[in-house]
Amino acid sequence: MVAIGNSNLDIYPLALGGNTFGWTSDEDSSFEILDAFTAGGGNFIDTADSYSAFTDGNSGGESETIIGNWTAARGNRDEVVIATKVSQHPEFKGLEPKNIKAAAEASLARLQTDHIDVYYAHYDDEKTPLADSLGAFDELIKDGKVRYVAISNYSADRIREWLSIADQNDFARPVALQPHYNLVTRKEYESELAPVATDDNLGVFPYFSLAAGFLAGKYRTREDLEGQARARLATGYFTDKGLDVVSTLSEIADAHDAEISTVALAWLLEQPSVTAPIASASKISQLSALLAAPQLKLAADETARLTEVSDRI
Repeated sequence: MVAIGNSNLDIYPLALGGNTFGWTSDEDSSFEILDAFTAGGGNFIDTADSYSAFTDGNSGGESETIIGNWTAARGNRDEVVIATKVSQHPEFKGLEPKNIKAAAEASLARLQTDHIDVYYAHYDDEKTPLADSLGAFDELIKDGKVRYVAISNYSADRIREWLSIADQNDFARPVALQPHYNLVTRKEYESELAPVATDDNLGVFPYFSLAAGFLAGKYRTREDLEGQARARLATGYFTDKGLDVVSTLSEIADAHDAEISTVALAWLLEQPSVTAPIASASKISQLSALLAAPQLKLAADETARLTEVSDRI
């Protein structure tokens, strides 16, 4: 188990992404995945109030609703750590204080809980003064509705501004950062965000840690992408140099008798600032490879090979 930044939350070092719930997995399938995740030692579930408004027929909040139904059915709310996010739900856009409060209440209702463990600002809202947003987050913490606040998709400069405002106003500091980071998307995080995370002990939870399935070896040709739910997301990673990374992952996976996705996540866990990658599963058969990542210890030369081949991108 690992701690999230300066919080008192201890988690298994692999976070389950809830973006598939209500999208590529229905409620029954989602329950099976959640049951298997916790049975395998996992306890940290990441979602957002906007999941999955991005797919036809959904309006947002579907993932939170399924998670809330699951914890209610299993009676295990105190045994799991739940993170959700605010700013992108169609009815609660942005980070104005009244919007943060209303969105939090809606998330609490869908999750069927009296508190959110980790509450992320999903995307920056430059139209709202940062101090106003931080004051609203701090009020939720003081009211006991949120335990810790966190940051996603902010620039390094804006994170530093956030930390400065928090210190100046005695607001609760963020404990976590959620960046776009994986073997084929490294530059911004490593050059700009990692130093901030390290300096301020922010727990780091990379999203798209498997590059929308690309780093699971699911797509070796463009034809493999056709008709897939994640085709739009994965297409951006599909390059010759990206395929070189997948080939190297495959060779190392074979040497360990492991899945390609397990090796990709293990590489992330070798990075000193990473707390736990976020990975999602649409089918229960995908889950064992994800849960195995914290147990897979790559040799130094294997980590170096992966770093070197991904440096070429």
